[in-house]
Amino acid sequence: MNNNSGVVVSGSAAARLGLAPLTAAVEAAPDGFAVFDDDWTIRYVNPAGARLLQRSPAALIDRNIWIALPELGGTIFHSFLLHARRTGTAVSWQGYYAPAGRWLSATAVVAGDLLQLYFRQRNAQLTERPVDTDHTGPADEAENDDDIDRDRLRFLAEVSEALTSTLDTGQSAAQLAELVVPQLCDWALVAMLGEDGRPTGEEARAHRNPAGRADLDTYLTRRVRGTGDDSPLLTALLTGEPVQLPTIDPELVDPSLGTEEVRTAWRRLDTTSCTIVPLRARTGTIGALALMNTGDRPAHTEIEIATAVEVARRASLALDNARLYSRQLKVAETLQHSLLTPPPQPDHLQIAVRYQPADSHMQVGGDWYDAFHQPDGATLLVIGDVVGHNVDAAAAMGQIRSILRGIAFDRPEGPAQILTRVDGALSGLHVGTLATALVARLEQTPEQARRGRRTLRWSSAGHLPPLLLRSDHQVELLDSPAERLLGSEIVSRRTDHERELHPDDTVVLYTDGIVEHGRSGIDEGIAELIRVLEEVGHLPLEELCGQVLSQIVTGRTDDDIAMLAVRCHPEPSQEPT
Repeated sequence: MNNNSGVVVSGSAAARLGLAPLTAAVEAAPDGFAVFDDDWTIRYVNPAGARLLQRSPAALIDRNIWIALPELGGTIFHSFLLHARRTGTAVSWQGYYAPAGRWLSATAVVAGDLLQLYFRQRNAQLTERPVDTDHTGPADEAENDDDIDRDRLRFLAEVSEALTSTLDTGQSAAQLAELVVPQLCDWALVAMLGEDGRPTGEEARAHRNPAGRADLDTYLTRRVRGTGDDSPLLTALLTGEPVQLPTIDPELVDPSLGTEEVRTAWRRLDTTSCTIVPLRARTGTIGALALMNTGDRPAHTEIEIATAVEVARRASLALDNARLYSRQLKVAETLQHSLLTPPPQPDHLQIAVRYQPADSHMQVGGDWYDAFHQPDGATLLVIGDVVGHNVDAAAAMGQIRSILRGIAFDRPEGPAQILTRVDGALSGLHVGTLATALVARLEQTPEQARRGRRTLRWSSAGHLPPLLLRSDHQVELLDSPAERLLGSEIVSRRTDHERELHPDDTVVLYTDGIVEHGRSGIDEGIAELIRVLEEVGHLPLEELCGQVLSQIVTGRTDDDIAMLAVRCHPEPSQEPT
């Protein structure tokens, strides 16, 4: 058995040791180890490997890798694993794994039907090759140049992959700073400009030595601004060209060191040279990247500056896209807030809602929730999903939500009657769209009020079944025969279903985005949702909803997610139950 650390255990030695000590050693190993079968099911992963992938072992083992780690798809690490399976021999890879924000070193080898993966976190270092004074011929120089070119191209590819993994400007700037340290410099600063061309104060920074981060923070946050030390940065912003300082002139920096604390921090940083590269996008210059060298690290070479310019070009595109996305997000959020109103909080009931838009559709879609009182005092709950994921779906959702709301408030009818009348309105008004919906009504007779009970009455138009979380934290799936979608123009009778609720029971309504996240099947997704609900069922309602989303929805989402949960709190009973 090869443990990838230079130690080989023979078969007979492994037999003498037994499986228990070997298993314990793998479990305690600081490096990651995982095993996949030929269907890409994760058969084993040790704790260190799970941590590197930002999961728990239980969330990975016996699950398909593409479902357990949907963010892996399309990355260079993904391509490496596919290549390792096809090759059938041991292959190695070093690179940036954007979903976890880590540089990894990995080796994969096929053993029978299994693919074994060894991986660890590494620092992003330029490949350093000692100069052999006895071999300095043209062939060796050409080989070294080829190696440098390969390293440079690989680094640029990893920068592109990392910066396209997020559409948040702050995260993109922080990733840029982390990527160039220590590959191109010892510490880095990314300074952003606003859309008006003025500094926003938004900065990201990174230092190759964790111990130097405190000094970097002290210098950058407490230095005296406007003393001229930022003139090279301003020159780069105004000219759009890189500015290099082969040496740092003390007279340039000293006026900004207003206190002994800042002067001490600057001395410890030991910054000796720098290069500042503007970040230029389609709309103009949006910021600057400062690459700072310390100690005896020499000033940047021409190839390093050229690499920095290319990094800045790719980063500028990613940052500009993130900024455009942010503007679109604000417009979408305005639309969402106008359609998804806060729920009421009836006596002895608590209602919590969540809406998480899809990342890949400009943050708008057709999922919605609603909750309001009917004229007779009953509480009505609605969850729905219009077919489609675009602005048209959001507009259709607004129409259907308004129609359903008006019909439900018009008279105290049951859910099946409400959905039937909505069908008629959609047909008569030629809305021309399909939607799933579930309408639930919380009712309470005087007798139930004396016993602290309620009735949940619901009807479903092709929507996912509600989940009932009992006070003992067991979850019941309130399944019912499938009925037609809203707008389908098929004539068939709609039916009501009911279940009695006890104090501390919780009803959860949801859309398919949460159960199909990570390319899960609906049945598997519902089973996972039930598992998480049973695990967090003891939490207060708002915290429960937050935990459900954080545990299930990892990485970017391809569909909108709406969730509505209502909890029955105990109320003073007039007679024993």
